Amino acid sequence: MKRISLEELLEKHPNAPYQQQYAYVMGLLGQGKLKPVKSAGTNGKKPALCLSYWQVNEEGKSLTELEEELKFRLETSISVSYYLSHLEEYKKDRPWVQMLNTYLKENRHLLEQPVSVNERSFEIWNREKFLTREQGPKILKRCGLEPDFFHMYETAEPFAYYSNTRDTPQNLLILENKDTFFSMRKFLLEGGAHIFGMETGTLIYGAGKRIVKSFRDFSLSAEPYMEKEGNRFFYFGDLDYEGIIIYESLAAQPWPYGKIAPFAAAYQAMLAKAEKAANLPDAKESQNQHLSGAFFTYFSKETTEQMQEILAKGQYIPQEILNIRDFMLER
Repeated sequence: MKRISLEELLEKHPNAPYQQQYAYVMGLLGQGKLKPVKSAGTNGKKPALCLSYWQVNEEGKSLTELEEELKFRLETSISVSYYLSHLEEYKKDRPWVQMLNTYLKENRHLLEQPVSVNERSFEIWNREKFLTREQGPKILKRCGLEPDFFHMYETAEPFAYYSNTRDTPQNLLILENKDTFFSMRKFLLEGGAHIFGMETGTLIYGAGKRIVKSFRDFSLSAEPYMEKEGNRFFYFGDLDYEGIIIYESLAAQPWPYGKIAPFAAAYQAMLAKAEKAANLPDAKESQNQHLSGAFFTYFSKETTEQMQEILAKGQYIPQEILNIRDFMLER
């Protein structure tokens, strides 16, 4: 073993915040690469670090020693079956397994509080992407641990919204595209309240397909008033296969706040205006055309046939066919 001072140890991280320096040293301790020289004292900071360490050279550990370590020194939650049959793989994975082992032995109580995947990843391995882009999934599988064991949650992109009122119950309208979101927001800011006959309390910008993932973690982005009983949710997007599938995917998710319905009056306004258009644009090629049919159950047979005819021609109606002048007609 070779003795090294704390100052020498941190030479590669001289300008890092102290919490990062602390995490780096604790990581090396967790991996068994350092042992503190307790007689050297501490640096007086909080949390404290020892001023001197023994560097442990473990490259020469025999397979027998590794087997003993697996059998007798790992926390019981970690399954050792895989590694006992693949000792060479354990030799490669050992630093990460040891960091996990140290965490479970010393900080298992932290699992009681749910945190995000990246936060938990850094907490255990000092690398925020370890569980998503690096060796994390492989290590967990080999250790026989499921992600649920770590009491963590995925984080979606938070959705953007405009609250015209926080009174409840109210109607909340999810919009596929940014232009329509801003136009309706402008209309409400200028004193409007009813959009195509519906009093609208909140606009939510869906950003296309992204809204499906955002709504899986709705409570993480939503204000408390949005989750109140009695609120009604509506969706309005492009009239094409992609827009309809976004709605059907959104509506099919487990959802404790009642049904999400298409904003029928807005779609009918699109159709009425489209009848006066010289030509409708062609839809993007290779769109997924596998609709469940849930969308059309909210419309009359005549309206459904009109929509399906447009789709069959390979055309579509963008939300942007409507603008603030159309909303103002409702005043």
